[in-house]
Amino acid sequence: MNTPCPLDNIRIVLSHTSHPGNIGAAARAMKTMGLHALYLINPRSFPAPEAEARAANAVDILQQAKVCSELNEALKNTILTAAITARPRDLSHDTFDARQGAMELVQLAQQQQPVALLFGPENSGLTTAEINKCQIIIHIPANPHYSSLNLASAVQIMTYELRMALTGNIPPSPTKGELVDFNELELLYAHLEQLMVTSGFLDPQKPKLLMQRIRRLFARARLEKEEAQILRGILTALGKRW
Repeated sequence: MNTPCPLDNIRIVLSHTSHPGNIGAAARAMKTMGLHALYLINPRSFPAPEAEARAANAVDILQQAKVCSELNEALKNTILTAAITARPRDLSHDTFDARQGAMELVQLAQQQQPVALLFGPENSGLTTAEINKCQIIIHIPANPHYSSLNLASAVQIMTYELRMALTGNIPPSPTKGELVDFNELELLYAHLEQLMVTSGFLDPQKPKLLMQRIRRLFARARLEKEEAQILRGILTALGKRW
C-alpha cells in the first residue's frame, strides 16, 4: 500500500485567470513538483487549446482541474489558505516569505489536512475580500525595482518551495486538536456578524474594518474545531437575549 504524499493535500487555486496559457504553464509547474490538485475560479477561457499546449505533458492536471464559481467553493474543507500577494496590505495577516510559508503549509499537509495556496489575476492580484478569506500571506521576495512576476512563474516558485519543505526536517505542528475547516470558520464569522448587528454593536451601514479585524484575530489564533464549536455555542446562548 502506497503511503499518501503530503503534497496531495495541497491545492493550487487560481482566481479569475485571464490567459489560458498561464493555466497550462501552472499545471506543468505543479506536475513537475508533484502537485496535482488545481482549482480554477471563474477563468476567462478554460478549457482552451493554449492551456493544453503550455501544459505539455501535464494535460492530466488540466483534465482533473475543478472549475469553481466562487472562492468559498474552491476553499471548501481546507483548514489553512495562504494568499500569494506582492502588495503591502492594511491589517495584514501573518506574512511569510516563500520558504517559510511553504513550511507552514507542508507541516499541516503532512498530517493529511487539506491546505491551499491562492493566486490572483495576472493584472490586479488578489482583492482584499479574497485575502480576508485566507489565514496567512506569502510574499515572494523579488527585485524591489522590478517585482513583476508572471503567474505561472509564481506557481513554479511556490511548488518548488513546497517540495523542498517536504524533503526538509520540519518539526511537528504544535497544534494538538483538529483545526476548524474553512466552512465552519465562515459559519462562525457569519454568526458573529449577525449577532453584532442584532445587538447594535455593528452598524451594517458603517461597518468600517470591524469584520476584517476579527478575521485577522482568528487567523492568528488558528482555532481548533472544538474551540469554534464553543464559540458558536456562546453566540447561540447570547443570541437568545435579542
